[in-house]
Amino acid sequence: MKLIFDENLSPKLVRRLADLFPDSAHVRDVGLKTADDPLVWAYAQDNDFMIVSKDSDMHDRSLIFGYPPKVIWVRLGNCSTRQVEDLLRREFAAIKKFYEDDYASFLTLS
Repeated sequence: MKLIFDENLSPKLVRRLADLFPDSAHVRDVGLKTADDPLVWAYAQDNDFMIVSKDSDMHDRSLIFGYPPKVIWVRLGNCSTRQVEDLLRREFAAIKKFYEDDYASFLTLS
């Protein structure tokens, strides 16, 4: 399971979650720091990433286009990087189940 963290999330999450999600990346690590959503979407699709975002636009794209890629929508509002990390760690089993589901295109976590 490879995650790509959208611009609205800290790049520190890649390192902090490497034990659970190896080979993950942040959009800035792959030259997409200020890229529009369609470019991030295409990159994730072409490189087998699940997109992690706080942006409702990615959720909306998943409803319109389905997957791949799958989208994990983080619904925490204003929060720290630690809170996002804790959420993804706490929900690891749900994320794994989502990843393995052939029909689900998005997962909402809060």
